[in-house]
Amino acid sequence: MAYKRAGLVSGIFMSSGVLGSPDRTLERINTLARILRKKEQFRGYMHLKVIPGASDAAIEEALSLATTVSINIEIPGEKHFSKICKSKDYSTDIIRPLKLISKLTSRGERFAGIKSTTQFVVGASDETDSEIIKYMGGLYNRLHLNRIYFSAYQRGLGASHLPGEQSVISNDDALTREHRLYQSDWLVRKYKFSTDEIPIGQDGNLRLDKDPKEVWAEQHPEMFPVNINKANKLEIARVPGIGLQTADRILKMRKQGVKVRAVEDLGRMGKRLGKAAQFVAF
Repeated sequence: MAYKRAGLVSGIFMSSGVLGSPDRTLERINTLARILRKKEQFRGYMHLKVIPGASDAAIEEALSLATTVSINIEIPGEKHFSKICKSKDYSTDIIRPLKLISKLTSRGERFAGIKSTTQFVVGASDETDSEIIKYMGGLYNRLHLNRIYFSAYQRGLGASHLPGEQSVISNDDALTREHRLYQSDWLVRKYKFSTDEIPIGQDGNLRLDKDPKEVWAEQHPEMFPVNINKANKLEIARVPGIGLQTADRILKMRKQGVKVRAVEDLGRMGKRLGKAAQFVAF
């Protein structure tokens, strides 16, 4: 709290390994959160990690204290989860709490407004990007999560029986895969792509050599070129090399009566805007 009083802390993230039972561990997290909220009067951002297998009561208490809660789904589906973890039940310990949090934080419920997130460990099992993206759609559309994170499994750090340890993908490519999944998540959350629109290869995975928006654009020539001076924000933002901020700037220019006549009008030419040139018209 000394750091808080000095203006050096604006938010707190609390997590833990499992110490004893899941409920005992989450109760220790909740106890510390209560001290910070009640005794220390901390009113800032507080993210609490829900322990898989914790009881409904412990989860509800965490929601009463937190700004955001999270429980990591880790893997898309029971089949892959059973390959990396024998001590937890996927449906009971992971999916049930996710559904409970979704219910308790939905509109009109007691904890409406409390955010929820989760994370996939990418490549610990032999799952495909297609499987992850399918689950991503369900987490957003049915369980209404606010954010999904991805963490690339790094070969050489885990037990030898894990499928990820037998993977032929390099650790560098694993990080690129993580990045492509983040880009796909961004397309779904910010650019209003459906998960069915994310371009998946025949092997069930995203391409590592190109970002998914560019791959999608190349697969849909009927959508291009986009007329910068007539298209709406999301149509403009689907152009490779143009993001939401640039799309907003274009709309502002149009509102001011300024017509965009060339890509150079959008900013300093570089690789990004150079990529956009082949997909736009003026």
